[in-house]
Amino acid sequence: MSNNSPGDTASATAFWRLPNSRALLASSAILAVGVVAGGYLLGDGLTRARVADRSVTVRGLAEREVTADLATWTIAYSATAANLGSAQASVDRDTSSIRAFFGDLGFPEDALQTTGVNVSTYTQNGITNYTVRQRMTLRTNDIERAERAVRNQFDLVRRGVVLEEGSGMSYTFTRLNDIKPEMVAEATRDARAAAQQFANDSGTGVGGIKQATQGYFSIDARDGDGGGWGVAETPYKKVRVVTTVDFYLR
Repeated sequence: MSNNSPGDTASATAFWRLPNSRALLASSAILAVGVVAGGYLLGDGLTRARVADRSVTVRGLAEREVTADLATWTIAYSATAANLGSAQASVDRDTSSIRAFFGDLGFPEDALQTTGVNVSTYTQNGITNYTVRQRMTLRTNDIERAERAVRNQFDLVRRGVVLEEGSGMSYTFTRLNDIKPEMVAEATRDARAAAQQFANDSGTGVGGIKQATQGYFSIDARDGDGGGWGVAETPYKKVRVVTTVDFYLR
């Protein structure tokens, strides 16, 4: 037997007939479904975010041996005398000897240029002395001929030219931009190989690149630089770059 009175039944019937009541219940049902779906999607999204955030940072190395394409030799010499004319005349004789030395080796005249002249004085025992210092620079792309000049540089001494300290050949590799793209690609491949090894050890796979830093290109002597007077730098270089790459793990 029902305990509801006729008044209660009538109230319930009236409640269901109210338009606002039906809309309220429908909205509540939709809200409940949305909460459930939103919770699922949020949880799934967090899971996918955690997976996407898994990454490994590795470094890749690329090295290449190259030969310099520019040789520069700065030759410094000087003469001292009790008068300026004598000192200058001595320097002029040395200049002629230097030009003859490079001319005999087959260098064109314009490969050798005067790059600086300096005159200084000092007094000793009441006598003023004049020192004339001069610098000449050889600049050439003929590396083989430049090496030959270095090997025969003591012929300048036999010609009476005394080279000051700091006179030596310098070799430069100027075509770095020509090999940069290939070396960066090689370093990236090396980094991916390291990431793959890590992934194999951890039971995962390697995905795409999350972030990468190219790194600094260095150019050093292949066999170590020479130092000291009369010792020339080597034309044989080693170009090196290290890249840092973050790979996604999957």
